[in-house]
Amino acid sequence: MAGMVVAISFLEAPLKFRAPGITLAIGVAIGRLVFRALNAVEAVLAAAWLVSAIAGPLRTGAVVAGAVAVVVLVLQMFVVRPRLTRRSDRILGGAEAPRSTSHYAYVATEIVKVAALVTGGVLLLSS
Repeated sequence: MAGMVVAISFLEAPLKFRAPGITLAIGVAIGRLVFRALNAVEAVLAAAWLVSAIAGPLRTGAVVAGAVAVVVLVLQMFVVRPRLTRRSDRILGGAEAPRSTSHYAYVATEIVKVAALVTGGVLLLSS
């Protein structure tokens, strides 16, 4: 999961705007599709993690790391992404929309989520 987040959030997202012929509106439209799909996959995997955390004994550190990743995902999906969606709606509607500080919040939460996922993975593998 951490690999998907890194590849999409830190590689694909910024690079698509540098591709020839990609306008802001096209880039935003692509980003909405990609991040909606990523969040859907993350939600399914988070549900699977919750089931496994309840069903089996896991190290406390792995449970905490997983819980942090899940909480961050929920914050992204229900707090940060709706703000970004309002901006992208304006852009896709043809209006000018000022740069949003919500992008910085999303990047910060992605960093925390990746750190939690890597930490949880390492703890699970070392047990």
